[in-house]
Amino acid sequence: MKRAFKASDTTTSLFDALIEAQGRFGANKIIIEDQDRKPLSYGMFIAGVFALSRLLNRHVGDEGRVGMMLPTSAGGAVSFFALHALGKVPVMINFTAGQANVRAAAQTAQIKSVLTSRRFIENAKLEDLVEAMSAYVRIIYLDDIRKEISTTDKLYALAASKLPRLFAKKTKASDIGVILFTSGSFGSPRGVVLMQSNLVSNTRQIEAHIELKPEWIAFNPMPIFHSLGLTGGVILPLLAGLRSFQYPSPLHVKVIPGLLKETKASLLFSTDTFINQYARSGEPEDFRTLEFVVCGAEKVREETHNLFSGTPILEGYGVTECSPVVAVNFPDNNHHGTVGAMLPEMEARLEPVEGIPVGGRLWVRGPNVMGGYINSDAPDVIEAPKDGWHDTGDIVDIDGEGFIKILGRAKRFAKIAGEMVSLTAVERIAEEVWPDNRHAVVAVSDDKKGERLVLITDKDDADVSRLTLWAKENGAPVLAIPKKILKVEVVPVLGSGKTDYVTLQKLADVETRAA
Repeated sequence: MKRAFKASDTTTSLFDALIEAQGRFGANKIIIEDQDRKPLSYGMFIAGVFALSRLLNRHVGDEGRVGMMLPTSAGGAVSFFALHALGKVPVMINFTAGQANVRAAAQTAQIKSVLTSRRFIENAKLEDLVEAMSAYVRIIYLDDIRKEISTTDKLYALAASKLPRLFAKKTKASDIGVILFTSGSFGSPRGVVLMQSNLVSNTRQIEAHIELKPEWIAFNPMPIFHSLGLTGGVILPLLAGLRSFQYPSPLHVKVIPGLLKETKASLLFSTDTFINQYARSGEPEDFRTLEFVVCGAEKVREETHNLFSGTPILEGYGVTECSPVVAVNFPDNNHHGTVGAMLPEMEARLEPVEGIPVGGRLWVRGPNVMGGYINSDAPDVIEAPKDGWHDTGDIVDIDGEGFIKILGRAKRFAKIAGEMVSLTAVERIAEEVWPDNRHAVVAVSDDKKGERLVLITDKDDADVSRLTLWAKENGAPVLAIPKKILKVEVVPVLGSGKTDYVTLQKLADVETRAA
């Protein structure tokens, strides 16, 4: 049975939702584990939250917002909820974003301290980043402060875990739940303020959309600075009673397939880029326990569906500003080529876009839509969406059954000789011609036609003639064929798995000017 969405789901604070989950599934239910192989029950998890919150209180004092730069792990989840137990706002730091963006995020969120761990910094080789950060924030190493725990602290944590509502700082659903930063795949990252009600509502919407069984095990390798990794991979399993296995990096393509088999994973949260590599690195039996895979951030290629022939890949659609899930396919009604139907309690409207005959620019409204943006020039001001409507910036079409097809980003249309051309559609042509490779298309200025297309690919013998031939055979317009191809060893991606179009645009602009 799917869980019905209730009015109370929008008025429950995040910590209260965690306590309710413990009451529903039992304090002894094992709920979370990571590569250290020390599984935690609800009772142990909440005791750990209070133990850490007591230690953190000595170090962060009255700081309202605290940075988190931690791997996907049980410790990361405990730290997130420990800040909530203190009434603090976690600010998630994307350590893959580069020093300039990390500094901008810290300044925008007005944080004074960042939680991290020495083991993580060493393993991820982030010493240079931490050294630079030390100039403007205080680095708090959790490995160090855990050594301070006393018998009194342990007794406090035990008592607090028995009476969590009495010991936790009382917060409201309307209080801030987290500050995240957009991926920056098309420009500078923006500060996104998600309220506690947004996070709780999005998990409840997902539960009302797809039946999730408490005996299932969710495997989450996505970074917790990414909204899918945080909401889908950490918060959803905790609130829905699914045991989760948290893994620190989606990049370990040779390790993860074996772990999926070993942990008997039922669900996997990922992106097309990563699961394609998992399928190529692993064996079919590694994926046999999976009920389905949930993929977001980028289109799932048909080749990837074929690689997982025995396991449904549910393509979904999310944006950070929506906590993040907006739509997802169903296990028993999976429409390839779409991102599924919208979650319950969501509204959509399409605004016509000049030059694009079908669909329109997608605006959404619902309980999971953010509190608003914050900007560095006014970090205390939350710019709320007008009347609750968020402009996704995506051009979509919605069919008669309510399934959404992404046509492209509004920013990812080029105007060539007066015609609008979807860069996403051009990428699909390259994928049809060379399905085993990764491709990206950007537009550069052109004195004669306004703009022209550049294909960037890791196919070392790619040539325009192959694309032109495919277009002729399949009736694609000549305008959709790039006249220039740039070959790279690896098409760059962000930590979230999305294509890094900012870097690619710079590369194309430099190459075009040099030509």
